[in-house]
Amino acid sequence: MKNKPVKAKVDRDHPAFNKNAEAFYRIVMKGLKGEVDGEHFWDAVAKDAVFEFMYNIPGFTTRIEGRKAYMDWFGGYTNVLHSADNLRVHKSINPNITILEYEVHGTVPSTRKSYDNRFCSIITVKDRQIIHWRDYMDSFAVMLSVSSE
Repeated sequence: MKNKPVKAKVDRDHPAFNKNAEAFYRIVMKGLKGEVDGEHFWDAVAKDAVFEFMYNIPGFTTRIEGRKAYMDWFGGYTNVLHSADNLRVHKSINPNITILEYEVHGTVPSTRKSYDNRFCSIITVKDRQIIHWRDYMDSFAVMLSVSSE
């Protein structure tokens, strides 16, 4: 019988447990219900998970390797999300892959502008943890929300 991997405890005091991003965390966990373990998004992310961002935003990283590195990035997330909706869950023919479509809504504190964005996240799960995440979003929505005009 194969041993199940030991899941490392996630530091609940880490800044990635950012209240500004709770709407994102909740909608993802709703979409992955029954596929991953844990109460919070960070519980569901494998220690060595890889995140790819297919965004067209100058200066935005396209890849983050490891849960800690992504948590460190998310610890500095400044948008204030107040909701997320329009969740669509698609199962791939590969049983380890789930595709989530969803929207997030909030404000950008630096511009006081509305932030409304659509995402498509292609998520690979192994041993009930997220091991790979490929993300697409409306890059133009970001540009509009952070522009000074």
